[in-house]
Formats: sequence, structure tokens, C-alpha cells
Amino acid sequence: MSTETLMKYDFPAESFSEALPIGNGRIGAMIYGTPENESIVLNEDSIWSGGLRHRVNNSAKEGFDEARALLMEGKPHEAEEAALGKMKGTTPNMRSYLHLGDLHIDLELDAKPLNYSRSLDLGSAVADASFTAGDITYTKEYFVSAPDEVMAVRISASQPESVSLYCYIESRDDNFDDNRPCSGNMILFNGGTSGGIRYAAYLGASSKGGEITVTGNKLCVRNADEVLLILSVRTSFYSNMFEESARLDAEMALQCDFDELFYRHVNDYRELFDRVELSLNDNSENEEIAFLNTNERIDRLKGNELDNLDCRRLINDNKLFELYFNFGRYLMISCSRAGTQPANLQGLWNEMSCPPNNCRYTLDLNTEMNYWAAESCNLSECHLPLFDLLERICGNGRVTAREMYGVSKGFVCHSATDIWGDSAPQDALAETSIWPMGGAWLALHVFDHYEYTMDREFLNDKYHILKEASEFFIEYLTTDENGRLLTGPSLSPENAYIDKNGVKANLCMSPAMDSQILTVLFSDTIKAAEILGRDAELADKLRDMLKKLPQPSIGKFGQIMEWLEDYEETDVGHRHISQLFALYPADLINPIRTPKLADAARATLVRRLVNGGSHMGYSCAWVTNMWARLYDGIMVSENLKRMISHYANPNLTNSKPPLQIEGNFGATAAIAEALMQSCGGEINLLPALPEEWTNGHIKGLRARGGFTVDIYWAENKLCYADITSDFGGELRLRADSSVRVNCGKETVDTIFNDGVVIFNTEMGKTYTVKA
Repeated sequence: MSTETLMKYDFPAESFSEALPIGNGRIGAMIYGTPENESIVLNEDSIWSGGLRHRVNNSAKEGFDEARALLMEGKPHEAEEAALGKMKGTTPNMRSYLHLGDLHIDLELDAKPLNYSRSLDLGSAVADASFTAGDITYTKEYFVSAPDEVMAVRISASQPESVSLYCYIESRDDNFDDNRPCSGNMILFNGGTSGGIRYAAYLGASSKGGEITVTGNKLCVRNADEVLLILSVRTSFYSNMFEESARLDAEMALQCDFDELFYRHVNDYRELFDRVELSLNDNSENEEIAFLNTNERIDRLKGNELDNLDCRRLINDNKLFELYFNFGRYLMISCSRAGTQPANLQGLWNEMSCPPNNCRYTLDLNTEMNYWAAESCNLSECHLPLFDLLERICGNGRVTAREMYGVSKGFVCHSATDIWGDSAPQDALAETSIWPMGGAWLALHVFDHYEYTMDREFLNDKYHILKEASEFFIEYLTTDENGRLLTGPSLSPENAYIDKNGVKANLCMSPAMDSQILTVLFSDTIKAAEILGRDAELADKLRDMLKKLPQPSIGKFGQIMEWLEDYEETDVGHRHISQLFALYPADLINPIRTPKLADAARATLVRRLVNGGSHMGYSCAWVTNMWARLYDGIMVSENLKRMISHYANPNLTNSKPPLQIEGNFGATAAIAEALMQSCGGEINLLPALPEEWTNGHIKGLRARGGFTVDIYWAENKLCYADITSDFGGELRLRADSSVRVNCGKETVDTIFNDGVVIFNTEMGKTYTVKA
């Protein structure tokens, strides 16, 4: 069985949601593949609207004290007035992500284009388009190279001297300064914001045969056999020598031919992409499906208005799940590389000067979800940009902690941030702004990365983030009459409740998610301190505080309570399911270790879903991971189908107009989570295998503790797994059947305890687990 890696279409894109994304982590483009007058949306990940703003409200500490006191008195409406009036940022908004411009390629054709095809090969990260005009076949190929730091476009024809074109860069927002020739085959396009980030982009061309000239701001190519276009861009965010660097990138690339650039690009890309392979049995029962366009396969999965629910459940396409899984990994490699910026709300790809939510880093779910698949899907390097941003957040968050809350140690960040790590509240919205947990949630990624990589040097370098996140809450938390340690003013992200007086409110004391995040944060900090042999006194204090944090509680509907009190919800089917953070991404609720809480988590999901929940891509992706953690393969399958059929654009991106990328990453993580979990100190093989995935394998998944796992199954049962231990140590394994373990030809001694197979491993050795 092979794995699906080709997205294909028989029409050029007409919208951003149909265009094909390419990128190298820093430079991004959306390829429309239009035959004649093509416009390619260009992005560079550090082009934002300005510099760092100091936005902490001078009245914030006063507002904090007032709001907390009012909440403790049971007056949430008055607390919101105080908080939003005095704690909101000034100005309310942080910086916005911008698009660079559009690359126009006007190709001269002598006849109407016919026989059109367009594709994106996820296996090589190359997009292409081909068509005929008269008796000439034209081919366009596009990729963005990480080794050479340029976008390359080759346009070729089946007959000599048939490629003639104009190409140029324009900005729809007129935010550039120069757009002029700088040599006989190159255009400089530069600009930026006053006091903010400056950029320089170079567009150059080389050709086989023909002639290249420059006219105004356009490169003109006449009668060539083929043309190579090179786009480079650098910004002042990375270096003061950005213009010189961008020109050097373009000039060096133009000294190479397309094949040489492609060779370096594809080898760099495949080193990451080829680490993992998913292969599932083809269950479409339709021989014609292989010939369908990707958008047609998405539509087919939906069924139609004449299909009832049972009928739609019979519409299967396992190979589309493969493609979707591979697309999520492709997107991560393409928009988050070491040394670049982390994936924002749209990853890297944005065509607007004012995109939805300004393409910021939204910290009450979205940014974290962007990286749920990074470690399990063997892309740890792609996780690193998040930690660079965390360092900037930490620096600014120390100031915010002091000025907003009067806290002398540690850092805080709220529900969003920007490229500068702005940590003050964003907007003045009751449902999102006054939430002090964004930095704490992000900090959990530090220990998560360590657990997968066992990189002690990394942990030593980033330990201060965990420590400072914890130190903030040591001072910030308050004690109620029952001795519990509470956060607040805070909120359960984006949701509202009805208090005991019938008042609708968002602000509250210690929503469930806050305490769950702090439980994991304090635990991670304690473990990190022990590993590094540091801060024993701090660890002891955190152990004591852990005992006083509110724990997940079961409410009157048998559900996990979202707030400290069992309030009525204003929207029972709300898109966020924050109270189940404890189930996923945390590991505080588990069907084996905490069965009653797991049952309550299931009741929570059912109650949400029957009331219309999971009605956005990111919500559906989160829910799918939760079903996987509850070992429910049927619901994993149902929600993955829904994810693709209801929330995928024709180009497979998550369809919250124009797109939001976290749904793709969340669903990719869920597929991995259904096939292998490594939490609670165990590796669990095939914990939520969907029934339709009868036969298959997945190779290259990563497990906590530094293990690489290949799993093979048939007839929905484990056949065998190969587990490679990078660092040695004990391995605790849970499978769906009794197993025996070999290392080479030697039988490995095992202990079986309460459904778990336990054995010791040696560094670098592979262990075969056979059912």
C-alpha cells in the first residue's frame, strides 16, 4: 500500500481557498495556476504592521483589584465593567500580520488554453500547472526552497521560442517605497511601515534562449524556450542588512538552473516529510475515485441532501484521510521551520491587509493547536519557532505582570500575542480579553518538547519559562473560604454563563481550564527542576500549591463542570470545550486511571455535540482528539469525515473564511492520536482505530521518552510494531492484544502488570512487539 500525496484539479484557482500553498517556513505563496494573467499571493513571515507597543493600561492594577473583589462578592456584571474599563490594553489592538504583495505573470498565448491540470505534490513540495494553447503544451512549476531561501518558478513550453511574458510585483495597499529595475534582469520591490518592519524583495529572471529586458517595474522575456523566475525577500526583523541579503539570495539562485535548485529543495524537504508514512486500505469501493479531483473527493464525502445519516456513513475514502494527514504535515514543514516565525492564525498565507483577527497568535487554543502534531508526527524542529516567540513573550510578560497585577516575579500573557510577544490584553471583549493563562498554556510546550526529544540542553535553556510562568501564579493566586487557590478575574475562553442571580457573564473566578492548566504547569515545573537538579524549594512550594488547586468536578448533567460553580450555560453547544483541557491536550482524565471522570468527559462531549457544538474546524479537530483519548474509534472516524466534508476548503485548508490553519494541524494530530498515544508513562498502540481502517500501517511516529514507533495492523488488530529506543530506559506498553517482544532474534524479558507490558530497552536498539 502506498500513501496519497497528490492534490489535483482540472481548473485554475479562482479564490484564495482554491489556491495551493507553498512555503519554506519564512517565504510563502499561494499558487492559482492561471494560464495567462496569473497573480500569486506573496508572504514573508515577519512582515507585520509596526513595532512593539507598550499597551498596559495605567489603571490596570486598580481594575484588577476591583474586579477580583467584585467577583468574590458574586457581582460578575460589575466586575466586567471594572475589568474592561481599566484592564484593557491602550490601545486595545496589538500589531497585525500583513501580506507582501502579488507576483503577476502575464504569459502571452496564441490560442485559448485547453486540457488544463493543476496539482500539489506533497511528497516533493512542488506545485504545477499545465495546459495546451494551440499545438503547444505549457508547464509551470513552483516551489519555495529552504536551502536557497527563494521561490522558484519555471515556465516551459513543448516548442522552442514559445515563452514570452511580463512579470512584476505589486501591492494592493500601496505600502511600498521602491518598485524599480536594479539590473538588466532584476526588479527591487521594498517598503514597510515607519518605525516598524522594513522589507526588500527581488524578482529576477533567467532564460534558455530568448531575451530578457526591463521596462519600468516589469521584467520582459521574449521568445524563450523556458524561463526561471526567482523571488527573494528579507526584512529588518531578522537583520539590518536585509536588502543586501535579499539581493544576494536572488543573485546566487539565478546562477543555478531549476533542476539544481529543485535537487537541494527536495532533499531538504524530504528529510522531514519522509519520516512518517501512513497507509490505509482503500475502502472507497469506487474504481473511478482515483480520477476525481481533490475538491470532488471532498464533495463526495459530504453526500447530498437525499442521503440519510446511515447512507452518508457508507461513503468512505480512506485514501483521502491519508492525503489530509500528509497535507497537515506538509503545511507544518512549509510554514514553521527553525529560525522562522511560528505558524500564525493562517499559518503563513495571507492575502489581506486586515485579515480576520489580524492573523495574530491566538493563545486560548489556536496557536497551541498549531503544534499538537509537531512532536508525535516527528517534526520537532518545526516546533522550535514557538519557543523563540515564547522568549519574547516572557520578556514583555515580566513588565505586564508587574504593571497590571503588581506581581514581582514571573511573566504573564493573555489571550493573544503578535510577532513582538505583546503580552497585554487584546481587544476589549468580555469573552476573551481578560484571560491571564495564554503564557502558561504556551509554556507547557517546553516540557512537552523535552519529553519527546529528551533534550536536556534544551530543557536547561528553556526551564526559566516554566519557572517564571509558575512564579507569576505563586503571587497572583488568591485563596477562597475553602482554602482553594483561585485565578481571577478570568474566563472560560469565549463562553458565557448564567450566574445564580440570572445574570449573563463571562468573567469569573477559576474556570475549570485555568486550574487544569496550572496543574500541568506546576507538575511540569517540578519535574523539570528535579531533572536539572535546581530550585528544590520552589518545587516543594508548587507541590503544596497543587493540593489546593480545584480539581475537575462532575456537574448536575453528569458533565465536567466548566466553571467553579455548576452554572447554566448561555450556549450549551459552544465551539470551545475548555473544561476538557484535562482530557486533551492534558492527561488528567483517562478512561483507565480516572474512569468516572472519563465518563463525565464523554457526557460533556455528547451534550455539546447534540446542542450544535463542534461547528467550526478547530472545534471539530479538538473534539476528534478528545474522542481518541476516550478510545472511541467510531467517533474519531465520524469527526474526521465531518472535518473534511464540512470544514475543508477545496485546497484542503480549514475553512473559516478565508482560512484558519489550526484545524488542519489539530486533525493531523488526531489521526496520530488514534493510532498511538504516549501519555501517562505508557505507549498505547491502536487505542482508537476506526473500523474503516481495516488494514494499514503507520511508520515514524514519535512517543514520549524518545521512542520511534512503526505499527502494522490487519483486520483491525495489531500484527506487530517496531519500537526504536533513542535513549534506553523502561518502556511501558499497552496494546489491544497479548504480545511478545523480541530484539533481533532474542526474546526480551517482560513483566505484565494490569494490562501493561513492561520491559527495559537499550539505546539505539529496535524492539519488535508481535501480537
